[in-house]
Amino acid sequence: MKKLALIGALAMMMMASCSSLKVVDTNSAVNAGAAAVQALTISDSQIKELCSQYMVESDGQNTILPADNSYTQRLDRIMARFKNISDLDLNYKVYQSSTVNAFASGDGSVRVYTGLMDVMNDDEVFAVIGHELGHLINKDVRDAYRTSYLMVAARYGIAAVNTTAGALSTGFLGDLGQQLAQNAYSRKQETQADETAFQFCIQNGVDPYAMYHALNVLVSLEGSSSSSSKITELMSTHPNTSKRATHIKEMAEAAGYKMTSSGTSGNTSTGTSTTPKKTTVTPQQNTSTGNTNSGSTGSGGKTIKVGKN
Repeated sequence: MKKLALIGALAMMMMASCSSLKVVDTNSAVNAGAAAVQALTISDSQIKELCSQYMVESDGQNTILPADNSYTQRLDRIMARFKNISDLDLNYKVYQSSTVNAFASGDGSVRVYTGLMDVMNDDEVFAVIGHELGHLINKDVRDAYRTSYLMVAARYGIAAVNTTAGALSTGFLGDLGQQLAQNAYSRKQETQADETAFQFCIQNGVDPYAMYHALNVLVSLEGSSSSSSKITELMSTHPNTSKRATHIKEMAEAAGYKMTSSGTSGNTSTGTSTTPKKTTVTPQQNTSTGNTNSGSTGSGGKTIKVGKN
């Protein structure tokens, strides 16, 4: 019933958008409904290929810093601190951009913007990446791509899923990116990703308050008129930042940690007052990861498979 309701809603959306132009293409609406059926049943492997194609497009639209660049080398050091993620085939690169952002895609791609690295220390960047990996591990990324594909396919009137390499047009992938940006994660998903980042930190000897500090950096930037345009994308998809920061601080205190760092402006030591409670990060089965060939040949970044020590 939910599928039929969603398909009907999409068909009506298509008709409504067409009627605003005084033209109603019923065949297109029917095709949109067929596309909705297919998209609702799109497999994890198809989503992974979809993510891979999107990353090729994304990498082509951005400047990727080379391996010998100081930003890339810094990201190498930060990523090397992740020691206990199993079954994630990650490839990571740095985008040269003043935008304060980072994201992980369903094919294992991790992209970090220089703008983020400019305003955060290593621990904080680590925590932000841990947050994005949390979305990947919790399958939020998979679900976001599935939903966005459904909506874009409906607009295009695509009647079948075809994620074969190179099959999707640049226009479709561009619209997919816009739809992904509009479909913000839920408060629950954001909270769970923050908690995963916190767990990554304490498991890997990183400041337990790093996620708290990172969120406060975003809050401070949000209040700065000179920086607001640079964090629009990140803040639009990561709402309720102050409340999330408070939640992570409470988690750290409950685990027995005492804050010994003031964040970006201070040092990056950890410091604990008691033995922390045991926490784990257990990736779910069949997480959509795996592609390791996105990006331009000869560009910076690395492909790694991070496993338990």
